[in-house]
Amino acid sequence: MPFIRFFCFLTACFAISTTVQAKNERVISIGGDVTEIIYALNAEQNLIGRDSTSLNPPQVKTLPDIGYMRQLNTEGILALKPTKVIASEVSQPSIVLEQLKSAGIQVELVPLKYSPESVVEKIKRIGDIVGKPQQAATLADKFTQEINAVNKSPLDVNILFILNRAGIHQMAAGKGTVADTAIRLIGAKNAMKDAVRFAPISQEGIISANPDLIVLSHLSLENFKSPDEIWTLPGLAHTNAGKHKRLVVVDDIAFLAFGLTMGQELQKMRTAAEQVVK
Repeated sequence: MPFIRFFCFLTACFAISTTVQAKNERVISIGGDVTEIIYALNAEQNLIGRDSTSLNPPQVKTLPDIGYMRQLNTEGILALKPTKVIASEVSQPSIVLEQLKSAGIQVELVPLKYSPESVVEKIKRIGDIVGKPQQAATLADKFTQEINAVNKSPLDVNILFILNRAGIHQMAAGKGTVADTAIRLIGAKNAMKDAVRFAPISQEGIISANPDLIVLSHLSLENFKSPDEIWTLPGLAHTNAGKHKRLVVVDDIAFLAFGLTMGQELQKMRTAAEQVVK
């Protein structure tokens, strides 16, 4: 009995120590999809910084911004005195992450792949990192149910996803992008089926692709002077989408990193695509 009581005492002490340690953590989140999941798990209490792609939910914008996730700066991160960094595996440059580890900071990498199954894996990985595996399992189930609820029967509809970033030429999404996966998940066709990743838009290419429906993210739309400016892109006015001004605006994190709202965005796209063939 004395031994058992002593063992229970040690276990209680360890639990208290772990709880105190967790409360004292200073966490930086890198990657909009990573940050979105941390908040969805109600694990944001220890966040003290985020990268510039972390825009959801809106309250995350009150945290210090360490810059773009593919142009990380060691000094900027260290200035916030983090104890842990939770980062998308595509964060760059990798030497910065190594320098953070050398400085004694715990660096946890989260996978980024473009499929519903990979999002489930990502949710559970972050759940383990922040100590909320049960909540992560529930969130993963909810995400899967939303994806499965989307009608995936084939549609003879060509969809063009346009990326419009300030200071760069407009790009169209081809194979190997979240947009391509999303288009196929709703049973439609990618108008840029022969392109790989993101390809510059040209008048000849757009007319040849002849999309029936245009998809843009909110940030891409904001980078146009007005919504009507979209239809002045080279060749677009001569396409089925341009003639009928068919446009769907979707969430940025969902379509750049396969975010949590993808199920809702797929439903939105599917509804618009079904209107094309009516």
